[in-house]
Amino acid sequence: MSDSLIIIPTYNEKENIGRMLHTVMNLPHPFHVLIVDDNSKDGTSQIVKNIQREFPDRIFMEERAGKLGLGTAYIHGFKWALKKNYSFIFEMDADFSHNPDDLIRLYNACANDGADMSIGSRYITGVNVVNWPMGRVMMSYFASKYVRIVTGMQIRDTTAGFKCYSRKVLEAINFDKIRFTGYAFQIEMKFAAWKLGFKIKEVPIIFTDRSEGQSKMSGGIFKEAIFGVLSIKIKSWFSSYKKR
Repeated sequence: MSDSLIIIPTYNEKENIGRMLHTVMNLPHPFHVLIVDDNSKDGTSQIVKNIQREFPDRIFMEERAGKLGLGTAYIHGFKWALKKNYSFIFEMDADFSHNPDDLIRLYNACANDGADMSIGSRYITGVNVVNWPMGRVMMSYFASKYVRIVTGMQIRDTTAGFKCYSRKVLEAINFDKIRFTGYAFQIEMKFAAWKLGFKIKEVPIIFTDRSEGQSKMSGGIFKEAIFGVLSIKIKSWFSSYKKR
């Protein structure tokens, strides 16, 4: 039994998912992987099932009826991970924008360096983004800066989606209080952990935009983050993310 589970939501990731799973399986730490697939039409789930035969005790999949949102996919995975008693639970994209080698560094930050939550940060040592147009880099960078100003969080990469949670963080958060299911979900989960007093550490990474498959990003996603953070902050004045 591994102490670590990587949750990877998928929707039409046939170009990437096979290589990603084999890469993770070959890392020196024995990570387990949970794929949460939202009824991909391109055969993603069948590719996962084929590889599961090679690693039946390390690769798992939950198939959902349709595209229900990033946040609900992760929360589905969090609940699954807590039931299975994993100590460290990761969020990761399937498209290699997150380098699997950095999983070890995120793990060490929580398992060995005392962090309750670690974040793969694009902006802790400057701007470490590859293959993004400058407009998108600036939008993301200033979105994170804006979130810091509004929320008070001292996190450089507030919109990052490459993370490791220690079990106690996810046990403490009331998932029913997490409002957002899209891009702002990443901000809200960090804000919830921060408000509950957990120690958060940023680990510098190089983010490389996908080379295979179709991006799920859009201008609307960033707008959700910008306007959503105001409601996250206001809501925090009246209610807590803590489980009762």
